[in-house]
Amino acid sequence: MKLLCFNRYIFIFIILTTSLFGALQDKSAVVYYGNKISYPMVGIHDYIIVQPSLTNTYTHGFDIYKDKMYAYVSIGEIDKNIKEYKLLKKEWILTQNKAWSSDVLDLTNPEYREFLFTHMIEPQMRRGFKNFFFDTLDSYQLAVETDKQREKSKSALAKFINEFHTRYPDSKLIINRGFEIIDRIHNAVTAVLFESYYRGLNGPNLDYKKVSDSDRAWLDIYLKKIKSYGLDVIAVDYLEANKIKNSDLVIQKLQKKGFIPFISTKELTTYGRSSKNAIKREIFTLIDERVVDRIEQSAHTLGAMPLEYLGYIEKLQNIKKPLPSMQEIQHYAGVIIWLREDPEDPQRLAKWILAVKESGVKILFASNFPVNDPIFFKKLDIELKDFQVEKNQKSKIFYKDKIIGYEIEPFLSEEINYYHIKTGKALLTIADNINQKSTLAAIMPWGGYAVEGAFAVEIMNDNIWVVNPFELFTRALRLKPLVVPDVTTKNGKRILFTHIDGDGIMNRVEWNTKLFSGDTILNDILKKYPIPHSVSVIGAEIDSNGLYPAIAEQLQDIVKEMYALKNVEPATHTFTHPFFWSKIVDGHLPEKYHLKVKNYNFSVDREIGVSLKNINRRYVTKNGIKANTVFWSGDCQPHEKALEYTYKRKILNINGGDTYITNTHPWLAYIAPLGLQRGDYYQIYTGAQNENIFTHEWLGPFWGFKKVIQTFKLTNSPRRFKPIDVYYHLYSGSKRASLNALQYVFDWAIKQDVNPIFTSEYIPKVMDYYTVSMSEDNGTLLVEGMKNIKTLRVEKENAGIDFKVSKNILGVRDFEKHTYFHVGKDSEVLFKEVEDNRFKNNPYLISANGKVDTKIFNSSSLKMNFSSYLPLRLTFNLPKGCKLTSSKKVHRDKNGTTLSLKYKSTKKVNIDVQCK
Repeated sequence: MKLLCFNRYIFIFIILTTSLFGALQDKSAVVYYGNKISYPMVGIHDYIIVQPSLTNTYTHGFDIYKDKMYAYVSIGEIDKNIKEYKLLKKEWILTQNKAWSSDVLDLTNPEYREFLFTHMIEPQMRRGFKNFFFDTLDSYQLAVETDKQREKSKSALAKFINEFHTRYPDSKLIINRGFEIIDRIHNAVTAVLFESYYRGLNGPNLDYKKVSDSDRAWLDIYLKKIKSYGLDVIAVDYLEANKIKNSDLVIQKLQKKGFIPFISTKELTTYGRSSKNAIKREIFTLIDERVVDRIEQSAHTLGAMPLEYLGYIEKLQNIKKPLPSMQEIQHYAGVIIWLREDPEDPQRLAKWILAVKESGVKILFASNFPVNDPIFFKKLDIELKDFQVEKNQKSKIFYKDKIIGYEIEPFLSEEINYYHIKTGKALLTIADNINQKSTLAAIMPWGGYAVEGAFAVEIMNDNIWVVNPFELFTRALRLKPLVVPDVTTKNGKRILFTHIDGDGIMNRVEWNTKLFSGDTILNDILKKYPIPHSVSVIGAEIDSNGLYPAIAEQLQDIVKEMYALKNVEPATHTFTHPFFWSKIVDGHLPEKYHLKVKNYNFSVDREIGVSLKNINRRYVTKNGIKANTVFWSGDCQPHEKALEYTYKRKILNINGGDTYITNTHPWLAYIAPLGLQRGDYYQIYTGAQNENIFTHEWLGPFWGFKKVIQTFKLTNSPRRFKPIDVYYHLYSGSKRASLNALQYVFDWAIKQDVNPIFTSEYIPKVMDYYTVSMSEDNGTLLVEGMKNIKTLRVEKENAGIDFKVSKNILGVRDFEKHTYFHVGKDSEVLFKEVEDNRFKNNPYLISANGKVDTKIFNSSSLKMNFSSYLPLRLTFNLPKGCKLTSSKKVHRDKNGTTLSLKYKSTKKVNIDVQCK
């Protein structure tokens, strides 16, 4: 935003009335001109103003919040460094703004106004932006000399803004100042932004300054003009970075004036502060990818899942990239240093870590300390002692906190590093045989650490936690207990989905070689179990010009019959099943890394986009479900370019993640995170591993997939980490043992208390998780971005909410020591937790095995429409004096205030509850 706040023409503004303040007090805004936008940080705001050239419009976060996002466009000036500058005509240039090295342009010229539409606005609309923020409206004042010229420029400016509204009536517009023409344009504007009411910038160096009383008094003369227009007013004030966290007084003063406040630094690259401020959910995690890719880093495989369960998001950063500034690091809820290799520049890293410590952001050292410098340790209040190590050194536990020994007792090595803490609380202290002590884990004033045998150990390729990671992360980083957006549960029931990788559709069935494995999966699974199934195919296996032309027509008939079923959605497992996605270089993958198809030139487009188009054109009926998901193949490690391809085309993606915890390997490390971020994009992981893992890569035993039920149970209790995901390959239909195992798993799954959905419905829930934004004020929580996630989890039993305050909450259900709240159709949730209040005297939904569309929900009346893929099973809390009416015949079973409805075949029903 060009800062012309020191020009008196800029200060014309209008005071809002007290009555309008009441409508605005909860609105908030953010102006962010950085290139690393965090949607959990900005999504809570009503107005999100960004630099479009620095904003990736293909991400899920942009898609979720785009209706609240505003693209910056400079109207009166143009920067000489942007690409559009070379398209300007010289006659459009009036003068220069030397402070910004930009050209002031002639809005009275019709050609220039059209240039703004065709080259500055419409290209951003094509990228996905709908709303705009117009800056430098008053720059003409730097060029005009007479009242006549000034009036001409004002008229042209007003004409342009009104023309914008005429051309794009569904677009919202914020203007920066422009008060001299507000009478002419107020119907075209949603909000007005201005800068520097109490704290501003001054001079060519934009020094921070207090705005004088006389300037405000002069400004206030003009403020009355706008009160009748009812426009939102955004007031941007500027403070030094170290003062922003203490800007409550400025914010309150701006709110009392009727403004939506925003306080930031002059660079506008922080998230600043407003009337609503996001809860920090992201954890900056420093890793080293010189040897191991992030998907195999222990920071990811061990650390991400516990953080996600707590409601937080691990943000991995390679140490090779520039480290965040102290302003940027304030965006994070904490910092984890998770480095297994010695850094190339330990002094640089040490200096940065100590700066983070001084900034107040808490730090956790995971597994080891990356800097071995006594001076560094001294600044952490740790003494690194150099004791004499005796022969046949033995050590013993001197002190152990209750969070140590979580999955295994501490590993006591013969080689001891001696850490002596001067402050903080020890978690594990060991002593050698001459009573020399070393504290291997501790909570410190600046954060904490757990290293060596106090953190985790590896035994026979099993990574086993010594310390309780949930407690360590929470205590060391001082993490706030969150109400967690939950992807495992929907309307009180555990989510069940199933998806099939297309491998082996052509395998002959052992007990009847006339049949293909696709036949048995079709008839013995898809038709037998009426839950939603997501089924992919490999193009090269079924294409007439592919690997099996002699049987291609038969295979295609199987696929067509599969995709004609109403409970089956199609997907692609690519065309040639790439084995190693990281081997793709410049868009090319050598033939040895994918299935060999004659005359085939590899491309990601052919593997994914064309494959989906072919499925929809050749195998899906006119009214059938369309394919729009890729199930990653091979190593399931798509690189950033492959992910970008899918996001740019709104194609969903899944596969990867190694969740195969079993009774013989019951370790948390075998539960994968929800997904993995590469660049701006997320790879979404499965809920459990497929039969290939349980059958030792299809070597046997072929009944081994039965063990996945152990995985489902261990990821459900004592904590529900995952939904039930029955994930397998088409080749499981080729052997009697593997088919029997599948039926055994499905028979178990459908008997559970589940809510079945398609895979394409699960994936966006995970994508939502990484972009949900939260804000809290006096115990009331506002949650934004709940478009696909429809559950909030409180990590305690019998949690209650204030029904009068909370909005878009349809009901509640307990599971073991957790409470799951059901969210309605809106993306915004208002949630106020209270003790011992379960809507005791109110009707509410306890559980449903389908979707719910709420028409009315209050203390005395419910109107809900339900739909499901299976016959409906509904449970309500129905207090005395309440009557429930169903639009379809139903079996009722009431126990106290709990009413259960069981429908014989009905999959859609309207429910009406009226209470006296």
